[in-house]
Amino acid sequence: MAIFPLRSVVLVWLMVLALLPGSVAALSLQGDLLQGGLAIAQVEPGTQVRVDGKPVRVSEEGIFIIGFSRENPLQSEIRLIAPDGSEHKELISIGKRSYKIQRIDGLPQSKVTPPKRDWERIRKETAQIKAARKLDEPRTDFLKGFILPVKGRISGVYGSQRILNGKPKRPHSGLDLAASEGAPVVAPADGVITLAHPDMFYSGGTLLLDHGHGLTTSYLHLSRLLVEQGQRVRQGEVIGEVGMTGRATGPHLHWGLNLFEKRLDPQLLLKADPTSKGE
Repeated sequence: MAIFPLRSVVLVWLMVLALLPGSVAALSLQGDLLQGGLAIAQVEPGTQVRVDGKPVRVSEEGIFIIGFSRENPLQSEIRLIAPDGSEHKELISIGKRSYKIQRIDGLPQSKVTPPKRDWERIRKETAQIKAARKLDEPRTDFLKGFILPVKGRISGVYGSQRILNGKPKRPHSGLDLAASEGAPVVAPADGVITLAHPDMFYSGGTLLLDHGHGLTTSYLHLSRLLVEQGQRVRQGEVIGEVGMTGRATGPHLHWGLNLFEKRLDPQLLLKADPTSKGE
């Protein structure tokens, strides 16, 4: 099974004794077992899997993925139901993270506290994004690995508490990469475009790329979109250009990573660059 490079890799092999005499279920788990992290697992084909009580998609090869949110509890439960009906429960420990505080001033006040006339627009756009992130396709494009979507200075990191114009807001949900306006943005992995919007209130030019099993990446503040909804793209293909549309103080790409509704840290998909420092 191909696995993408992760910044700090934890590899766990669990040989699990099933309830029936002589039967053994195997679970391999590789990834970042910490808040904001993503892990890929493999079990015997035909095994059913529940993570923290919720069923997850398992591919024909027995592959599934797990994501851990910003404030994920420090323990998660994986329940396996083997093809022979035997069951096993395994508890895994999740590492706790600390997060930065990021202050951003100089934003238009209407983007920090929107006037009532914009509320309906914001609700509609939020619903569009949520619908795109509900898809659960059987594709396993995520197995081929991820590359950086644009070269640039890291100007914002996942999980940091945002204080906008002096007002505390939601934590930052992705990785900001400062680059010149018009710089090409490429698909970091194969996938299908599930949302292409030229001008959302907060995120401006916005793309969502689905990699299968509910794993999506997002690309915000684009000046141009070069793909359409429903289009299949390949790793390295140009999908847009860096801009400063929506709520932005300068040209940059906001790169997000989601497993359904869980917001994860896209920087963990890449090997660490010791010369890059988040603000």
